[in-house]
Amino acid sequence: MQKTKYISNGVNFPKLEEEVLERWKKEKAFEKSVSRRKPPASAKATASKRFVFYEGPPTANGKPGIHHVLSRSFKDVILRYKTMRGFFVERRAGWDTHGLPVELQIEKKLGLKSKKDIERYGIAQFNKECKQSVWEYKKEWEELTRRMGFWIDLQDPYITYETSYIETLWHIIQTFWKKGLLYKGYKVVPYCSRCGTPLSSHELAQGYKTVEDISIYIKFKLKTGQNIGNWTTDDSTYILSWTTTPWTLPGNVGLAVGKDIKYVRVQPKGASETYILAKDLVRTVFKDFHGTESASFAGKDLVGLSYEQLFPIPSLRNGKAHKIYAANFVTTTDGTGVVHTAVMYGEDDYNLGVKVGLPQHHTVTETGVFTQEVPGGLAGLPVRTQETDGKIFAYLKERNTFLATLSYSHEYPFCWRCSTPLLYFAKDSWFVNMQKVKKELIANNKKINWVPKHLKEGRMGEWLREVKDWAFSRERYWGTPLPIWECAQCDRKEVIGSIQELKERVRELPHNENGEVDLHRPYVDSIVFACSGCKTGTMQRVKEVADVWYDSGAMPFAQSHWMGGKAPKLFPADYIVEGIDQTRGWFYTLLAVSTLLGFGAPYKNVISFSHVLDEQGEKMSKSKGNVVNPWDMIKKYGIDAVRWYFFTTNNPGDPKLFSEKDIQEVLRKFILTLWNSFVFYQTYSNPRLSLGAPRLSLGKNALDKWILSRLSTTIKEMTALFEAYDVTGAGRSLENFVINDLSLWHIRRSRMRFQNPASPRDFKEAAATLSFVLLQTSKLAAPFIPFLSEHMHNALRVKGPSTSSGWKSVHWEDWPAFAKASAGKPKQDKKLEQEMKLVRDFVTKALAERAKAGIKVRQPLASLAIKGNGREIRKDLLILLKDEVNVKEIVFDQKLKNEVELDTMLSPELREEGSVREILRSIQEMRKEAGYKPQDKIRVWYRGPMSVEALLSKHENFIKKAAGITTIVQGDAPQADAAKEIDLDGENIKFSIKL
Repeated sequence: MQKTKYISNGVNFPKLEEEVLERWKKEKAFEKSVSRRKPPASAKATASKRFVFYEGPPTANGKPGIHHVLSRSFKDVILRYKTMRGFFVERRAGWDTHGLPVELQIEKKLGLKSKKDIERYGIAQFNKECKQSVWEYKKEWEELTRRMGFWIDLQDPYITYETSYIETLWHIIQTFWKKGLLYKGYKVVPYCSRCGTPLSSHELAQGYKTVEDISIYIKFKLKTGQNIGNWTTDDSTYILSWTTTPWTLPGNVGLAVGKDIKYVRVQPKGASETYILAKDLVRTVFKDFHGTESASFAGKDLVGLSYEQLFPIPSLRNGKAHKIYAANFVTTTDGTGVVHTAVMYGEDDYNLGVKVGLPQHHTVTETGVFTQEVPGGLAGLPVRTQETDGKIFAYLKERNTFLATLSYSHEYPFCWRCSTPLLYFAKDSWFVNMQKVKKELIANNKKINWVPKHLKEGRMGEWLREVKDWAFSRERYWGTPLPIWECAQCDRKEVIGSIQELKERVRELPHNENGEVDLHRPYVDSIVFACSGCKTGTMQRVKEVADVWYDSGAMPFAQSHWMGGKAPKLFPADYIVEGIDQTRGWFYTLLAVSTLLGFGAPYKNVISFSHVLDEQGEKMSKSKGNVVNPWDMIKKYGIDAVRWYFFTTNNPGDPKLFSEKDIQEVLRKFILTLWNSFVFYQTYSNPRLSLGAPRLSLGKNALDKWILSRLSTTIKEMTALFEAYDVTGAGRSLENFVINDLSLWHIRRSRMRFQNPASPRDFKEAAATLSFVLLQTSKLAAPFIPFLSEHMHNALRVKGPSTSSGWKSVHWEDWPAFAKASAGKPKQDKKLEQEMKLVRDFVTKALAERAKAGIKVRQPLASLAIKGNGREIRKDLLILLKDEVNVKEIVFDQKLKNEVELDTMLSPELREEGSVREILRSIQEMRKEAGYKPQDKIRVWYRGPMSVEALLSKHENFIKKAAGITTIVQGDAPQADAAKEIDLDGENIKFSIKL
């Protein structure tokens, strides 16, 4: 076994990791870890031993951040564990390459402000720029992936813009069409006026923000001479409404009331006008209301009444407009109990308008400004600004339709890509009918193991229960073109499902400037063919592209160029993992596509982790200056420490308040404890000791038996937790074992067996036990901290299959198992573990009593009394208890008042023994300070009173043996390597040492 140099807390972990990376590269460690697990060719064996993973594809047009280290760590840890469990785990990388994020980046780069600018620039050149930009930071992504030890195949990734990938996407869209699931509809959709395209419901969920808006109470003047019960409206009768979106008021065409809601007519004190509103909301609208209520009636009594148009726009007039209608969406939780209705700018509004025949006309353009027909100086103004709101209010005041404004805090959706506030906007778009598969979606979700568990019925379950039809089309450029051709003459639609089908209709496929078949815009836009319906018309492709989430949601099929038939070989995934924001993003679209195709749940287990925030819980952003560069952490502390922090600081579903101090604490608490345990063995083990293969010849030492039992228990705990995808629980189980069991108890209580063993046999048993435990621990730690575990494993391993260089990766090993107490495999001894726990509890209580009495542990005491008869603890464990508490005797007494009691009386003999221990402690500290090796023999000099000389003379042989001393002489060491002064029962003594 190779002997390593003793390294203190100053070990350079980043450098150690770089050395491991070089070894991995040289030995092709990753490739071999996969190929070694490849099962036999039989279909049955392949199915039983394959573990399928889907990579949530990132886009390489932005630099990876610290949150990507989190996600890639959680991907890697499960894949390494499953490989060690004997599974064949292929890990194919993927790149998400389409979509608005890429387009927005290029718009900014080129100074383009609108879709018209893009079209003037040229779609072909624009898309070419987009295609190039998606690889801008590819090297940074690949280097971070390599450096952090995320083993994934980057040489053969799936890429969403490739022709074969898009062909599968077309085939799936055609399948939707054939199933009657794809349709064109005119609906109110969340719309980004900046990007010029609608968003799907799952995209909408990505971008809500809490905003402070100005809401307004509006007076709608009822036309005179209309009867309501036993009274008639006059020139001063108004009905009150309220809205948080003043920009929709020019488009008002109706008012809605609840037919069973109680309404009243009120006249505030001093007012010349009367107002109608819900009775329950009078004192909400009019604070400290003083006035009269002159009538009370149900909402149904108001239905059919007419009022004067708010903004005189002729296009919004017909026989149904500007009247009151009943609607079940009206409530009295806020507002006035009267809902202003603008058909083109709200889902409820639109449905009501279609039902009763209200005008469908836009007063806002697709670029988010008022049309030219809107009066009051509003034409051409952007609709969602405070300045525009002010002009709307001023216009209403001039016409005496303004009542009051109110500051209002609420959740409002923004474009998740460009942060523009969205408009609910009526548009014709392509939709996928999710209502038809709603039951299947919910049933498939129930089969999935969600971590955290509450997401199944919570965030995801609620989403599926309220599922909306998928707004599938985008009016953009860099994306998967919808393979839908329409005939302008007869309105026939045809959906193409493959390149071969396209060949059958046209003479030449779409090619780009390089002569390659390219299904992107604008090349595919030029493809036209004769209509097979009317025979005289021409089929032209619709201009839209698909929702980019569809690209990634279809990856289980498109990554293998699936073109129909049974499910792909790599389906479903056993495991996926991404952030909480993907619950209604990638996680949902994976489930949606698979369910729409009739293939069930596309993944069996999913971990969804929360956000990485700064120390104050704020979202990281460049503008705030609180972004953490992952490379800074890696270069300072090593990736093992960063990975371990993410695994164990809290559960993945909880937000991570990232702090560099926490990384330092992780390094100190766990990483260095494991390292120092390893270094202890390397330092004190005999380099000539041949342990052979990891087979144990167990002796009688209870401490050895106990640590092996604790190891067995930990393996079983970790295995169960890993199988439940509880990565944090598995990590904490290992941490508890390493810190509390291995280091704090077994190694500390075994020090003398290495430093001054009672016999060669005892030393050999101690060394064999520790070597075995550390070797198994390196395997348990391998999925979490792949670098340090690799280093330890190859330093500890002595036999087994390896490369020609004698090196063997820990990641090629099997996961530890202790099924039987044979072939040197220790069995779990629960009784011994329980007895040791009891002993350690007594130690804790006894040391607390020492602390109360102010007596150091180095000072021996006469006895420790324990309440009970002592039958529950074996004798060899009592010896441990006696040594740990530093007492001469353990006695049991069933009559004790307290559980433990210490005899704190100090005899002269006990004081003398305490002084000797204090001297030994001081000499050992000086040895450490001087950097001596354990085998180094030293010389000691001292200065002190005659009593010290007598003490040293009396115990000279014991001190020399215990501290590795050749001579002890009076005086000062010439050119001492270390010196120390101590207080010994009030007497000052100086010690100095030299080799």
